[in-house]
Amino acid sequence: MARINSRQVEAFRAMMLTGSVTEAAKLMAVTQPAVSRLLRDFQALLKMELFERRGSGLVPTAAATTLYMEVERSFVGLERITAAAEEIRGRRTGTLRVAALPALANGYLPRLAGTFLTQRPNLNLAFFGVISPIVIDWVLNHQCDIGFAEVPIAHAGLPSIRLPALPRVAVLPTGHHLAAKTTLEPRDFEGETFVSLSAGTSSRHVIDQVFHRVDVRRVLRVETTLSEIMCGMVSSGLGVGICDPFTAREFDGRGVVARRFLPQIDFEFAAVFPPQRSPSPVALDLVEVLRQALEAWKHQLVGEPLSSKRDSADSPG
Repeated sequence: MARINSRQVEAFRAMMLTGSVTEAAKLMAVTQPAVSRLLRDFQALLKMELFERRGSGLVPTAAATTLYMEVERSFVGLERITAAAEEIRGRRTGTLRVAALPALANGYLPRLAGTFLTQRPNLNLAFFGVISPIVIDWVLNHQCDIGFAEVPIAHAGLPSIRLPALPRVAVLPTGHHLAAKTTLEPRDFEGETFVSLSAGTSSRHVIDQVFHRVDVRRVLRVETTLSEIMCGMVSSGLGVGICDPFTAREFDGRGVVARRFLPQIDFEFAAVFPPQRSPSPVALDLVEVLRQALEAWKHQLVGEPLSSKRDSADSPG
């Protein structure tokens, strides 16, 4: 027994939508005889009269109107599938789960991600700000689609993309005597009360080595795991510190000024992805947007004082 095929149903729907064989043929991009044949075969298979001839045209019967309601439900479902596929191809749909170290999560990356989402109205975001070891753990366990963590990455087997490194900066209380300088060096910190990152971290080790090499003695009064706490302490007037540029920019104008520090100590981080699967296209898109923004900011940092303007961080994309 012959079966109804999709082209017959499509011809019926086109006829119902347009009201004429000529327009239905245009809609389907076929000839008028082809549409007439499809409609004739469709009616024969259904054993049902769907159209009545009136004058030079065809008018749908009551049965055709009832049948069309069912056909349209099916086509709406198919159109939704097609639209969803287009959204996926355009990388504008679904939920992207992101974990980022606090330096990025405290302002810079959320602003960039917000702009990223406005260009993808059907994309949802789950955003978590956690320390780098937790970022790695969540990505390893497939709890997130992408993570941003400080390097070196503890698990070398994780797929990763290194992002442009930006120089760390000196952070000082507003009005501090060292703020008169545009560039600071280790010897400027001799005897200064210093707010430091916690012992045992790679960042702490790198920063301490810079001062140890020139035998500069700081007064280490506070240790903290978070650069936000460091800048909060600095803003109180307690002391000075060496900080990542993202957090320093967030505290600019809030009791903290930033100055270039030499020798340069880069703040390095990478995007990491779950193992045993390819990174999602939309995650790679986000990485590329971030990479371009960082390159532009890094270029600006070469020639302007860090705390003179906020626009490069406030417009990260």
